[in-house]
Amino acid sequence: QGQLVESGGGLVPPGGSLRLSCAASGFIFSIYQMRWYRQSPGKEREWVATIFNLLGTQYSDSVKGRFTISRDNGKSMLYLQMNDLKPEDTAVYYCYGNYTREYWGQGTQVTVSS
Repeated sequence: QGQLVESGGGLVPPGGSLRLSCAASGFIFSIYQMRWYRQSPGKEREWVATIFNLLGTQYSDSVKGRFTISRDNGKSMLYLQMNDLKPEDTAVYYCYGNYTREYWGQGTQVTVSS
């Protein structure tokens, strides 16, 4: 029974920053590939970033240079540092893990607005 629980979402003005966290439990976090996705109302779920077990990373073009994905294997935590936020970043953000099984978090709302 693996679980992922996101936190850290909220309301932030354009240009601001937020750090999302995802707490993992019930699986061997250190060997799992972890990702962040996001979804806005009426739109498809969009891949945001990936971090591999050896810490290599990949980003979507829309967030590259602004967002940073990281992980702390000792704490079984995944993070997404979001800088220079734009209204287009408004979405529910989900963490995801993959190896022998797939796990999704419940999502955390990020709203970028004045």
